[in-house]
Amino acid sequence: MDTLPYAVQTTFPLLFVLVPAIGALLSCRRRSADRSAAEIWQRWWAVGALGIGSLWITISFLAVPNAMADTIGFAHSPFQFEIAFANLGLAVLGFRGASASPRERLTSGLAAAAFLWGAVIGHVYQWFANGDHAAGNTGGILANDVLIPAVMIALAARDIRRAGSGRSHGKALGPDA
Repeated sequence: MDTLPYAVQTTFPLLFVLVPAIGALLSCRRRSADRSAAEIWQRWWAVGALGIGSLWITISFLAVPNAMADTIGFAHSPFQFEIAFANLGLAVLGFRGASASPRERLTSGLAAAAFLWGAVIGHVYQWFANGDHAAGNTGGILANDVLIPAVMIALAARDIRRAGSGRSHGKALGPDA
């Protein structure tokens, strides 16, 4: 009977990649000719996967920090508060992705990668060094922490390449601007 809660806990984070993927697929089916599929995917992924997923983690770490530490298999410490606000920063970047340019979304993906891929290294280390197989240390959260920034970076880079070098920011501003 203990396997059901574990299975639910370890797979729950996958909703934060599954729902935006389904939303993007459905939106692409009825998109206008002037919107690229990559742009639709970027916006859904940024807001749904990074924004809502990170906001959920923020709220969880603020509301039930000890339960979150237990879910990860870590000791209770001030890290819960710090993790909450690190995730709030990621949520802001994700929500900004709704109206951001591809270069801004690339930057958001790189910022998310810096934090989340570091978390992956920590989780994998705990898994192998200390046998931490807690639901919040392995499984769905690892997939999210790898995939969310990777997909954001790949889609934004594709959009930037498609548009040219990505270095053009429009008309240069002169001294009067």
